[in-house]
Amino acid sequence: MVSSRARWRSVLRNNGLALTLAALFAVVFALGQIPTGHRVYNTTRAEHQQPAIGLGAYLCSAPFWEITTENWESEFLQMFVYIYITTFLFQKGSAESNDPDAEPEKVVPAVDSPWPVRKGGIWLSVYQHSLSLAFGILFMISVTIHWLSSHAMENEKRQWLNQVPVSKFEHIMSAQFWFESFQNWQSEFLSIFLMVVLSVYLREKNSPESKPVAAAHDKTGE
Repeated sequence: MVSSRARWRSVLRNNGLALTLAALFAVVFALGQIPTGHRVYNTTRAEHQQPAIGLGAYLCSAPFWEITTENWESEFLQMFVYIYITTFLFQKGSAESNDPDAEPEKVVPAVDSPWPVRKGGIWLSVYQHSLSLAFGILFMISVTIHWLSSHAMENEKRQWLNQVPVSKFEHIMSAQFWFESFQNWQSEFLSIFLMVVLSVYLREKNSPESKPVAAAHDKTGE
């Protein structure tokens, strides 16, 4: 019989990567972004002769959701585009690319295959693109929240300055909204471009994001 300690050790070993990344997200989000963002926002309010707000009110505010989803949307867009285009575009020698000379994947159901694979039909059609679809949906949700919260934040600033508010349509057509998005999108595509190219020539021993250390530069994929 497996002891409780051994069971937990197995869980931590098998899920260490996900748990560590989730913990890093939670720590940076809760102890980094939230308190510093709260302080910056209250500083901005003070500059416009507005009273400070509490942490709870800040977490429900447009500025908090604008800056948060502005970053999320760029991450989800990057992953959606990258996952999709790597199904038909190649980079010879990159650990991040399929081998252009390899045979396309054949879906052959097995006993332990996920149920959509065993079911076939439309379920398989959706499931075999479910990863890119998931990130595409997350991107659309994030960009919508970014748009609405950015619009609310813009009108809040206009109220402080006694200016006429703008409509949601006017805001999404403004340079301000797209500047907020493009400044993050470009950095995401730059980072993944560098990952694709640098993985041709550079190595990280034992990382699945790298080819084996002794692999030739023209070896493509894992």
